[in-house]
Amino acid sequence: MLDKTGVPTKDLVLSKFFDEKTLYKPKAIIECYEEIPCNPCSTSCPFDAIHIGQNINDIPKLDVDLCTGCGICVTSCPGLAIMVAQIKGEKAIFKIAYEQYPLPKKGDIVKGINRHGEEICMCEILNVKLNKNQDKTALIEVSVPLEYIHDFITVRI
Repeated sequence: MLDKTGVPTKDLVLSKFFDEKTLYKPKAIIECYEEIPCNPCSTSCPFDAIHIGQNINDIPKLDVDLCTGCGICVTSCPGLAIMVAQIKGEKAIFKIAYEQYPLPKKGDIVKGINRHGEEICMCEILNVKLNKNQDKTALIEVSVPLEYIHDFITVRI
């Protein structure tokens, strides 16, 4: 399906996520599905948690024990293919890259969007960070109902 629509199948998405026990701490979810020459995620990670290997075309691998969920890789990824996920009670907390204006504000209630571009839920903006090192890519933290943890990808204001 990815090669025809650009949208990964549910099985592909699930292959990138970690189990609930692991996600009680924030962890990067790297949704790279095809080999391309790219490495900003691995070179930007201050904890050496993302490894590509000798071939720059290889798909990045995350060492979950080293990942702190800081989100630096999220804003470094030119393909917007990385997010941070964490489970907190009945909510999934995501850190996602956001490159549209106007930026949402902390406390805003916005529409949660799936990989098909469909509205799936309402979610709350918990935080918005934008600094000069992020090259105009904001890192927004979003609270999403837990039932949408594998469906959510971005927000629409």
